[in-house]
Amino acid sequence: MPTPFSEERAEQISRHLKLLTFLFVIVPIVLLVVFIEFRFRSIEENLPNHTPSVRDEARRELDTMPWHPVTGQRLYVPAYSHVYHQKGEPYLLTVTLNVRNTDVDNEIVVTSVRYFDTSGKELRSLLQKPLQLAPLAATEFVIERDDKFGGSGASFIVEWKAGTEVNQPIVETVMVDTSNTQGISFTASAVPIRETVSDGDSSIIPENVAPAGD
Repeated sequence: MPTPFSEERAEQISRHLKLLTFLFVIVPIVLLVVFIEFRFRSIEENLPNHTPSVRDEARRELDTMPWHPVTGQRLYVPAYSHVYHQKGEPYLLTVTLNVRNTDVDNEIVVTSVRYFDTSGKELRSLLQKPLQLAPLAATEFVIERDDKFGGSGASFIVEWKAGTEVNQPIVETVMVDTSNTQGISFTASAVPIRETVSDGDSSIIPENVAPAGD
């Protein structure tokens, strides 16, 4: 039969073991989780936010063309502000429009990026000034998940020009949602709807003014 002393000693040992377990197991795990979370947030905050107001040397806003444009395109890019699921309920998505200069030697200029809703109504322009993309540079434009105005048939019209013959840029949209336990993501590629050639004017043509010959 255990004595009161041995029971008290056993309880002390048990408390010490619990304290040691807390100090050397639980606390380090909590600190590690906090550190990892902090590290991830720090990395996310340091990632470049490629909104139209944030540029770098590879993506410079322009007031005038750096050369006489000789080639270019007007592109239609499908976008899906939402898709339908279950009983036809809308499933909201974040849309990222990505424009990639695929030419290794020459820059291109993105002259216009406009966002349209399902009915074909222009919602807004996403580019305040034409944007020069260095060789192999890319830029992004994001339609946030809570922006519901585009709808399932939303689209972008993107226009670009170059001062020499170049590889055609890759322009596509990426639709993503990870808010639920089951995420969704898919892409859509641009479709050329017009080949554009400048009439020789080196100034920037406002996007709401049709170029000569349109």
